[in-house]
Amino acid sequence: MTDQTISQPSVNGPLAGVRVIELGQLLAGPFAGSMLAYFGAEVIKIEPPKGGDPIRGWRVLENGTSLWWRSLGRNKKSVTLDLKQEQGRELARKLMDSADVVVENFRPGVMEKWGLGPEELKASNPDLVFARISGYGQDGPYASRPGFASVCEGISGFRYVNGFPGQAPVRPNLSIGDTISGIHAVLGIVMALLSKEKGNSAGQVVDVALYESMFNLMEAVVPEFSGAGVIREPSGTTLTGIVPTNTYRCKGGKYVVIGGNGDSIFQRLMIGIGREDLSVDPRLSSNAGRVEHEAEIDEVLAQWCMAHELSEILAVMEQQRVPAGPIYSVEDMFNDPHYQARGMFERVEIDGKPLDIPAIVPKLSQTPGRTQWPGGAVGSHNQEVLQDILGLEDEELTRLAESGVVSSPN
Repeated sequence: MTDQTISQPSVNGPLAGVRVIELGQLLAGPFAGSMLAYFGAEVIKIEPPKGGDPIRGWRVLENGTSLWWRSLGRNKKSVTLDLKQEQGRELARKLMDSADVVVENFRPGVMEKWGLGPEELKASNPDLVFARISGYGQDGPYASRPGFASVCEGISGFRYVNGFPGQAPVRPNLSIGDTISGIHAVLGIVMALLSKEKGNSAGQVVDVALYESMFNLMEAVVPEFSGAGVIREPSGTTLTGIVPTNTYRCKGGKYVVIGGNGDSIFQRLMIGIGREDLSVDPRLSSNAGRVEHEAEIDEVLAQWCMAHELSEILAVMEQQRVPAGPIYSVEDMFNDPHYQARGMFERVEIDGKPLDIPAIVPKLSQTPGRTQWPGGAVGSHNQEVLQDILGLEDEELTRLAESGVVSSPN
């Protein structure tokens, strides 16, 4: 695969035959588009003619293009249209009329301002599934607020429980609010397509809010507060109310996660570290008792781990059938035989140079997804899409490029 490769969507993918128009930029909408494209949908990404999606220029660059883009833009057809110009909006409307799905992550109201909202499209494409990703959803008092993932992770409750007691809440070094929202959008899109196929509905709007996607991960936080008035607090590397499950430093400086919170698992864990006395201690025979004596248990495990290398710890845990594993960096992932055996890296070529990008899960036995080509250049599919789908002639494309509606072929 090269930067210039133009390929057709997989005919075997579960979403083969589904046309998706992806609008918006940065992460949430584009990640949803990546998942749909990976599993066979024809995803046409509309980008501004000048520069394209900003992620093309973010973080680590190679020959002026982000390595991240090669993953995020995989399997997509890049078309440039200036949506601030009427001609650009007209062409976008025609593409959306030909589509099964639209994915957009603009601020609420922007698509309506352009005449491209779901109500405007319903008359010409009533079966369209219109997925909208925003910070706070399409309605409500906060709908018009800027909704970056970092802010929405905070208001969702996620950041509150993430960190150490008495310290500022911690964010993972990832924009997980965007990615989780993208996954929710894909789930909503697939459900809407299934409903349409079964004849239960026509097209519909899938309304995804970043803060609600993260709120969806909050497990028992809501019923515990409603039913018992309990506010879940941050607990560092532990998990409130479940003991032992923690991260421990090993001899040599590496870290290991040990989850010994089942009653029989805890007994085997204590036997494995040479503390048979604790394995039969009636105080620790149930999770409730272990929660009461969490500090004692963690101190025992911390001291034992500090006296042993990571490899030794993992060998004991495997022998005792106790869930445990290392804390991996990306280098560790590449060197791990299980990652390799499971095909978690896919190799593409950028101008003849190999590049590994992550596979996308879930794995399907009969209709798996795959990377067909890496994210390409801005507007690299202008001619293919605008001529083959919309029927524009060469002369018209040239005029559009001269007026800045689309990017120049060069």
